[in-house]
Amino acid sequence: MSRKALFANLGKPADDQGTPVESPAEKAAPSGVEAPVPRPRIRPILGSPELLKGQAAAPVGALGQSLSEFKAKSDRAAAIEQRLAEGQVVVELDPAVVEPSFISDRMATTTEAHSKLVEAIKEHGQQVPILVRPHPSAHGRYQVAYGHRRLRAAAELGRTVRAVVKALTDEELVVAQGQENNERQDLSFIEKSRFARRLEERGFRRDTIMSALSVYKSDLSNMLSVVVKIPEDVIEAVGPAPTIGRRGWIDLAELLSEVEKLEAVRATISAVEFSASDSDQRFRRIYGLIKPRAESTRFENWTTAEGAKFAKIVQNSEKVSVTINRRLVPGFSEFLLERIQTLYEEFESRR
Repeated sequence: MSRKALFANLGKPADDQGTPVESPAEKAAPSGVEAPVPRPRIRPILGSPELLKGQAAAPVGALGQSLSEFKAKSDRAAAIEQRLAEGQVVVELDPAVVEPSFISDRMATTTEAHSKLVEAIKEHGQQVPILVRPHPSAHGRYQVAYGHRRLRAAAELGRTVRAVVKALTDEELVVAQGQENNERQDLSFIEKSRFARRLEERGFRRDTIMSALSVYKSDLSNMLSVVVKIPEDVIEAVGPAPTIGRRGWIDLAELLSEVEKLEAVRATISAVEFSASDSDQRFRRIYGLIKPRAESTRFENWTTAEGAKFAKIVQNSEKVSVTINRRLVPGFSEFLLERIQTLYEEFESRR
């Protein structure tokens, strides 16, 4: 028997006498056409057959099959690692091996908001994966770029968290962290300002911080100015104040430059009942406490015997102004001006 014929019969089923038996595919093949030989399927690694499909079959023979199987596993593992590194695969991670970002961008959320998120994930599952990177110093652990609240919710539910794993530098992580929250319009002005300040304290350049927050240079300057002028204990007591924008926080920062006003605010935030209201209300309470009071202004008119208004008087706690209609009462303004000095001297003599 030729070598070709010998190898051609390997892997074919045989009868009791050892004679090779034609397979159904060979019987059905047209005359002169070689039928395809069925090939054993190799089980994919990592329990993830969907990651790589249509693997080539192993060559004939036990040794060749083992070598082919080993190479296939190696190729599959390399491909999976590459796709994980590129952030192309959503994986299920144990929340216990996932740590928060090295820079916090959020202030404490309300219990109600967190409960709503937990209930939504419990009912509908985690629709949007979080973004993590392999931990830079702890093998087998991960670090969150964004998705901290989803991670916390999954942990409370005792579920794995769906995540995209991507190799990120520190700079890439904070840019992704800031931009994702900015796209969701999820962070309040003061949270963004604190995030910017912490990035600056960690040595990140201004252009990186602007990219992370998608803001202009002037916006970043305002943010940093606010968190420098307002003490940290006041910001923490007020909270994120989601409806309070740039103007409100800038005004508060200016007001708190006066020592007596800062002392009044600290006395207010130390009260037990202060924390009972929501964050926006807490901001409005301390702002209302120290903002300048609107002056009470009074208006009055002088009239002629016929009832025509010839003068308007406007007065408040600091000044009085008199406006005279010269056309209506010609010469009266001069008459009044000539006597003002005399009237003042008479007033002083009676004091």
